[in-house]
Amino acid sequence: MKKCLILVFLSILSLSAFAGEKYNFSSKGAVKDKKSVQFNECTALELAEKMKCGWNLGNTLDANGKTGLASEQSWGQPETTKEMIDAIAAAGFKTIRIPTSWANHLVDSNYTIDPAWMARVKQIVDWAVSDGLYVILNDHHDNYEREGLMPKGKGYYPSSLNYNESMFFVRNVWAQICVAFNKGYDEHLIFEVLNEPRLRGHDHEWWYNQGCTVCKDGAKNLNKLNQLALNTIRASGKNNAKRFVMVTGLAASINSYQADESWKLPEDSANGKLLISVHLYSPYSFAMENPGETVFMEKHQNELAYNFSWLNDRFVSKGIPVIIGEFGATNKNNLEERVKWFEYFVGESHKYKMVCCLWDNGDPNAKNTFEEKFGFFNRKERTWFFPEIIEAIVKNSGE
Repeated sequence: MKKCLILVFLSILSLSAFAGEKYNFSSKGAVKDKKSVQFNECTALELAEKMKCGWNLGNTLDANGKTGLASEQSWGQPETTKEMIDAIAAAGFKTIRIPTSWANHLVDSNYTIDPAWMARVKQIVDWAVSDGLYVILNDHHDNYEREGLMPKGKGYYPSSLNYNESMFFVRNVWAQICVAFNKGYDEHLIFEVLNEPRLRGHDHEWWYNQGCTVCKDGAKNLNKLNQLALNTIRASGKNNAKRFVMVTGLAASINSYQADESWKLPEDSANGKLLISVHLYSPYSFAMENPGETVFMEKHQNELAYNFSWLNDRFVSKGIPVIIGEFGATNKNNLEERVKWFEYFVGESHKYKMVCCLWDNGDPNAKNTFEEKFGFFNRKERTWFFPEIIEAIVKNSGE
């Protein structure tokens, strides 16, 4: 009899708060959402129009160089403060994307997230919400690093070989996020299922190839993971039953949507609550390539115009907003040309009511190589390295 009681107790611990759904994580000590606010109904396009433009708290909660709370500063950025978030809102941004990694914060083999980590994420989200910002919370750097069989608890990998383990990870992580974030958050909180899910270590990690069977397998399994995460969010009920959710294709690349019909929009029990997530560092030769090109030319405008028009035809015109979750042009000591790029990029995308979120990893220095020099906000001083760029973003997003 005693043994039976122990088994029943362990079974209860493996259950989330969602009726009829079984999960592995322990609910003991879990951070739970105890507030209650009204979810204000609006269409997806109306939401996107209110979101205007956004900023990324990059290389911070997504940093996975360490475990525990120390991971927040493991990639060289300072500890986030409320004053930093206040400064983002004061600059005119209406949206903040909070990239967050979870795999380095699991405390057992059942995918249980460290409550201290969840509490820290919740604290920063609450600061942003209190400033009236729309908040995008995601699963960021948990894509396993290479092909082959993935160890347990190391994240996910969109392949048939790793689907079983990926399923357990994605389902348990999103179930716990939903315990901490639900009825206490209205439409200002948006969930983004996975960040740049891709075939890490493969030749086509960043570029979908229609003739590649591995790519097709990756798209198929990503479809399943997107559906699984969405079902988990909806199963948590209350405000999450109608929360807006961002879903993405392989590598969050526009190419993964354009390639063929491999990528599918998940089926949703809520009506009109899905948003498309895409990242655009385009044209690559200007925005990221080292050394690449430093002058913003007509050919660059044409490429951007085509991308925005295609995204509009494929999604926005059908009532599905596009959130450009990351964009930017790296510092090549070409400020004047970058300002032109930002003016055109944001202005052209805004014509189609797309939301652009500036990628900011805190590194503005272009003395060495140009790649990944995406520093815009001086977090220690709470000032902007390139105020002309920030002005161009805010002004051209409809402010």
